[in-house]
Amino acid sequence: MEKLRNMLIPKPNPQQLLRDWQRRLRQECRNIERQIRDIQREEKNVQKAIKEAAKRNDTASARALAIEIVRSRRTVNRLYENKAQLNSISMHLGESIAVARTVGHLSKSAEVMKTVNDLMKAPEMAVKMQEFSKEMIKAGVIEEMVNDAVDSALDSDDIEDEIEEEVDKVLTAIAGETVAQLPEASRKERLKQPAHVEEEGGDDEDLEELRVRLAKVRS
Repeated sequence: MEKLRNMLIPKPNPQQLLRDWQRRLRQECRNIERQIRDIQREEKNVQKAIKEAAKRNDTASARALAIEIVRSRRTVNRLYENKAQLNSISMHLGESIAVARTVGHLSKSAEVMKTVNDLMKAPEMAVKMQEFSKEMIKAGVIEEMVNDAVDSALDSDDIEDEIEEEVDKVLTAIAGETVAQLPEASRKERLKQPAHVEEEGGDDEDLEELRVRLAKVRS
């Protein structure tokens, strides 16, 4: 039955297949651009909340929100890198179209294989690129790869100290010296304490909602 279906359904020619991949890659780039805009829009709300927390000397809340900003900016940087890699794949596929037009079949591309493999390790692109890789392997553009695990160390404990340094810079840039230049011992002690509950209530819930929203748009 499968053989009969393959005989009845015409296979796309190499040029059509490559152009379809390029179209989907462009769509992925647009999705990345949209995600970056969403992250940056939410970041503005978080910056405002940090300033308000600093004014009421709520160091724990200010630092917790600053950590989210640091993580989000790292995500944005990775997304820009992912977009550049997708554009690189699209460019190499464009070159393959010219070759396929001449020889009548798709040729393997070491550059595409390397870039696809790199993107398969990126948390934001792993699932999509696994789909692409299966299609490209079937079409003969790349060889089957032994893919390493998705890079989950991007937000691991190993870089917490590095994140803390970036947090201090973010706090200084957003809230001035109020929070960032507290003595180190005091700063660590504040981090162990929960955010203060204001008399009017609801502030903790609002801050947590901001953190959740920012985390959601970068996931």
